[in-house]
Amino acid sequence: MALHVCGRGLPDGDPVEFWIVDGVLSTEPVSGADTVFSGGWIIPGLVDAHCHVGIAASGGPADQAETLRQAQTERDVGVLLLRDAGSPVDTRALDDRPDLPRIIRAGRHLAKTKRYIPGLALDVDDEAQLPDAVAAQARSGDGWVKLVGDWIDRDTGDLAPLFGDDVLKAAVDAAHTHGARVTAHVFGEDALPGLVNAGIDCIEHGTGITDDIIEAMRANGTALVPTLINIDNFPGIADAAAKYPLFAAHLRALHATGGPRIAAAREAGVPIYAGTDAGGMIAHGRIADEVAALAGIGMSPTEALGAACWAAREWLGAPGLAHGAPADLLCFTADPRQGPDVLSRPDLVLLRGRVC
Repeated sequence: MALHVCGRGLPDGDPVEFWIVDGVLSTEPVSGADTVFSGGWIIPGLVDAHCHVGIAASGGPADQAETLRQAQTERDVGVLLLRDAGSPVDTRALDDRPDLPRIIRAGRHLAKTKRYIPGLALDVDDEAQLPDAVAAQARSGDGWVKLVGDWIDRDTGDLAPLFGDDVLKAAVDAAHTHGARVTAHVFGEDALPGLVNAGIDCIEHGTGITDDIIEAMRANGTALVPTLINIDNFPGIADAAAKYPLFAAHLRALHATGGPRIAAAREAGVPIYAGTDAGGMIAHGRIADEVAALAGIGMSPTEALGAACWAAREWLGAPGLAHGAPADLLCFTADPRQGPDVLSRPDLVLLRGRVC
């Protein structure tokens, strides 16, 4: 049976009305359709642009049951599109489930041997191998590749880049040749120039961005996914790393300055999107908290919601609310820009045209 929804759409607040037939949105009336929502707010399904379905709370690979629960948790809060920013497990079996979010995969993290969380990354023993490793992940992923840009160097006891500038340029070029974009985990300052100058497409976290890096990102169109609710964990990570005092002090400093730096990037025009870093330390289902955190660095409520919705979908090449688009949408009686209590509790979730 055809379904029918009507209300006010965002970001402009104008009236919208759709009929849903065979999982697709239509603006053409369908006789006899069942009206399942009327009179509130209608937006495309939310996006978590940095989400690790497949990483367990312990930090290692999740089993099949836990991976399924993670995807279901995201769906229940209205996240219907995930950019998987690196996962140690193959989640393609979830694609066969029409009741689960769509996933855009970045494949496995790529890191130097013993320079990242054990069990999560594919190790690159010789950095000269990085371009080939990137090409392989580009061929097997969904248009993204994930690098580990910096991590603690136990010899120096502080954050340090993993790869040299020349090999980063070759690696990014290899991904682009295969039609993929590249993103990188970066906490500190030192790895950023090489990555941004190499033409990388996105930076994750980005607490070390400085004015010159912000300008280079703006000029290059490099996006930023700051994972603000994960940055809140930096003091606790520093406390647990007391045997590395330089690293601990650096993390505390990044925590103190990261918010203003990210706010400066937004003010300069760097495109910023919402990602929670769910998996491991961050529980799944917290996209509304990340939207609130983005508002806390100066975004308007509409802009912050867009960073996790229509703007993020456009960036990722996914449709929003339009005739012929997949019927992935959320309906709210109250305005979802009012805060996490509203945004995290959609009154109706439609995924692939089915009521969830």
